[in-house]
Amino acid sequence: MCATNIFTLLFLSFLMCRIFVAGIGFFSVCFLVTSLGGQLSPKRLRDSPFTIHTEVQGGLESRGVLRKISDMLEIILKRIDTLAKLSNTSESHRLEELSSPVGLMERIQAIAQNVSDIAVRMDQILQKSKSTDGIVGQCEVPKDPRYPDCASKVDWMRARWTSDPCYAFYGVDGSDCSFLIYLSEVEWFCPPLPWRNHSSQSTVSSAPERQAMVRSDLGPLLEQLGSGKESLSFMRRRMRRLTTQWAVAARRLHEHLLTFQRPQKRVLVHVGFLTEESGDVFSPKVLKGGPLGEMVQWADILAALHVLGHNLKISVSVKELQGFLGVPPGRGSCPLRGPLPFDLIYTDYHGLQQMKQHMGLSLKKHKCHIRVIDTFGTEPAYNHEEYATLHGYRTNWGYWNLNGRQYMTMFRNDHALIGSLTQHTLLTTPSWGLWLRNSTRQRGSAFKMTKSTTWLWSMVKRPACGR
Repeated sequence: MCATNIFTLLFLSFLMCRIFVAGIGFFSVCFLVTSLGGQLSPKRLRDSPFTIHTEVQGGLESRGVLRKISDMLEIILKRIDTLAKLSNTSESHRLEELSSPVGLMERIQAIAQNVSDIAVRMDQILQKSKSTDGIVGQCEVPKDPRYPDCASKVDWMRARWTSDPCYAFYGVDGSDCSFLIYLSEVEWFCPPLPWRNHSSQSTVSSAPERQAMVRSDLGPLLEQLGSGKESLSFMRRRMRRLTTQWAVAARRLHEHLLTFQRPQKRVLVHVGFLTEESGDVFSPKVLKGGPLGEMVQWADILAALHVLGHNLKISVSVKELQGFLGVPPGRGSCPLRGPLPFDLIYTDYHGLQQMKQHMGLSLKKHKCHIRVIDTFGTEPAYNHEEYATLHGYRTNWGYWNLNGRQYMTMFRNDHALIGSLTQHTLLTTPSWGLWLRNSTRQRGSAFKMTKSTTWLWSMVKRPACGR
């Protein structure tokens, strides 16, 4: 009799728990459908009445949450079915093992809490989805006549944005929104997006302008230049040998410029022909009679800029160049990470090619800041790319479309003149002065440069008129 009463009590508890579980499941589904605003669209049912097939705007994340709800409800249903089968048998000891009221209630409470947490998470996903949909709707390619290349650039980005890691560095992720943000804020092919907070973009505060002061001490420059290469050691030796002349010139210049205000320039000197990437063919030949004219010229340029009081940065490697300019990581397809940090850049053709490779569109934007040390100059026909191509002029060093005055040469024709420092010699006898007035000097780093100048020597030997 006692066993029968216990079994009856357990059976009634089981029925109440079953009704409670079913109610929890039904209430959870109704709550989710209501909270989702009717966005659940149930379709064909399969194995379980709780299996839900929906399309939610939250994407993969929301579908995963719904799958989790479905799995939990299926577990509840299986437990109810198991208990229902046991209720029709007389194995009361198995019923006690599988359907302990305390354990079952704890499980039901845990499931109810999980369902509530999932509902909150689903609401967050849907709110985020609505916000994203609002932005996506504003990411259509604008048709602005002031930006005619915007559409074609977006098409290019869709196909090639993974070709260089620098695009991902700037936040490109393959979406049209990221393309438009990049093309309007990093590059300049698309108009600014009205929904972007442009006021939050960092603006570079201009530092107070410093005045350039004439320097007579070359010590800081010699220390900055270093001596890691034989070519650099040669340049240091030349500067040190002419220190006295530079000091005298600095004092005279200071007296002349007392009433002038000169702003200090930020100057990058990138000696491209000394970089390992260009081969550095000069350093091994310094002590073997190799050409020294370029190194003489660069040594004097560095000394002159230092004496004039400008802020110098010296680069003799591509890595140093990238660091000074602020080149983003990648293969050089993207612009610099910020404004150009220099007022002037002195380089050569090797350095110009390296800058083109690593600066991307920034080279075209900042080309006017560049000065090219070109020993013998470049004819305008070879400088203008379209003209040279049309007339079949071929060269490894031209086609840069620079202003002629940006080429610094030893010969003042179409370019700016930049020579080298001449060493003064004290003349104590009249005979030396007479000899110098009647003498001619010809320079050439190789015999082939002077072998066809016999006509010049015949002119030199000819006596002067009236003598």
